[in-house]
Amino acid sequence: MATRLGLGLPQMKQYDIGRDIPAVARAAEEIGYESLWVFERILFPEPARQGLYGVPGLPWPDQYRSVADPLISLTLAAAVTERARLGTSVLVAPLHVPFQLARALASLDAASGGRVVAGIGTGWSHDEYAAASVAPFEKRGQVLDELLDVFEAVWGPDPVSYEGELTTIAPSVVGPKPAGPIPVLLPAHSPKASRRLVDRAAGWMPASVGAEDLAEQWRSLQKLAEERGRKEPIQSVLRVNTTYTRDEYKGDDRRPFQGSVAQIVEDLVAHDAVGLEEMLIDLQGGVRDAEELKDVAAEVYTAAREAGV
Repeated sequence: MATRLGLGLPQMKQYDIGRDIPAVARAAEEIGYESLWVFERILFPEPARQGLYGVPGLPWPDQYRSVADPLISLTLAAAVTERARLGTSVLVAPLHVPFQLARALASLDAASGGRVVAGIGTGWSHDEYAAASVAPFEKRGQVLDELLDVFEAVWGPDPVSYEGELTTIAPSVVGPKPAGPIPVLLPAHSPKASRRLVDRAAGWMPASVGAEDLAEQWRSLQKLAEERGRKEPIQSVLRVNTTYTRDEYKGDDRRPFQGSVAQIVEDLVAHDAVGLEEMLIDLQGGVRDAEELKDVAAEVYTAAREAGV
């Protein structure tokens, strides 16, 4: 069975979200992409106290000055598509009130006929945590655990009830329910996060780090699942953050998924050998507009399939 391919939707500064998200979503489904994905950034600190991803001195991309809300973006895509799964990669759990996020995802799943995939993480930006006013950065793991509890409660049968540190739900009818079980995917950047994933999530959502490192992480996670007695296979979606350039990148310092379509596809083939189920390809940051995004997405999809992905 061929690896599923997904496409990141155009949420960044250079796009007209009301026009471009539906247009790209329709085009992606017609091209053959099996899923559509969004990410989350809620502000652009200026000056930035932290580098991108918390790496000192790493600048934030200028396109992050305006990033469309992920669930509104997926709603726009859901309204114009029929088959493509609708995924988040990722929602930052502690930026959301757990009960409200559970209801929003359930409503989107019900409206789209059961197409939602919930990739959830804990994020890294202290400024975003402060702006969201849900919980301090130091409690990010506890918030994620409570969010998973609330998902299970709200998406389960009525009456719903729950009591946690942030959330108290008196016995209540809470609807709509999801059309089907919503898969929850988690990253796994630490031993504790890996155990949480194995014990509580449907699957794994890593970011592209190079094929060899990815393969080692995948082996370790599968070994942990066996040790902890997990029965269900771990679903897997690799997030491919590309740095697309129209011409081939010539330097010896080329990073994975940096360069031309041919170079990106070369890296897709290498990562595909690891054996994950799906790869989501985010091209939006390296193109001028939605028309170029559609063209490059079509070129990447065709070339990847021809290369055996």
